[in-house]
Amino acid sequence: MQQVKPLNDRELISCYLRGEERAFEELLGRHKNKIYTSIYLFVKDQSLAEDIFQDTFIKIIDTLRQGKYNEEGKFLQWALRISYNMCVDHFRRVKRKPTVSPTEEFDIFDVLSSPELNAEARIMKSQTHQKVRKLVDMLPPEQREVVILRHYAELSFKEIASLTRVSINTALGRMRYALINIRKMVQERQISLQ
Repeated sequence: MQQVKPLNDRELISCYLRGEERAFEELLGRHKNKIYTSIYLFVKDQSLAEDIFQDTFIKIIDTLRQGKYNEEGKFLQWALRISYNMCVDHFRRVKRKPTVSPTEEFDIFDVLSSPELNAEARIMKSQTHQKVRKLVDMLPPEQREVVILRHYAELSFKEIASLTRVSINTALGRMRYALINIRKMVQERQISLQ
C-alpha cells in the first residue's frame, strides 16, 4: 500500500484558494506555534499576543483571497514577517519597545528541559535560564531582537535578515555584539552561569 505524501505549504494554499477550508486549518496548525511564540516573545502579554496572532492570520487570509500572495515556497517566513510588522506597529502605537521580561510564566527554555534531569539539576538549569533572560533583557533593542529571533523563534540568520530588513552581515554582527555584551555583563557582575 502506497503512503500519501503530506501536502507542502504551496499545495495547501492552492487547495485553500479552491475553497478547501481544511487546507488552511492544516497550514495554520503546522505553523501556529512558531508564529505565536515569536509574537509572544516580543509583546510579553498573552492576551495581546493572541490578538496580534489572530490579526496576523486575518491579514494572511485577506492577502491570499485577494491574490496578492507571491508564492516563493516561503510561507512561514512571509507569515513571520507579517506578525513581526504587526508587533512593530503595536509598539509604535503605544510608543514603547518590546522587552524580554524575566518574570513571565511562559518560558521557551522549558521546552528544552530534559525529563531525566534530577530536581537539583532542574532548579540549577532554571536559575541559569532566568539569569540569561535578565541579561538578554538588558541588551540594546536591535541585539535583543536578533537573540529572540535566533534562539527563541529558531530562525536562521537569513530569515532574521529578511524579517528585520537588514543584511545578513548586520544580523550576524548584532548577534556577535549581543554575545560580547552578555559575556561582558557576566564578567562585570560576576554572574555564575553554572
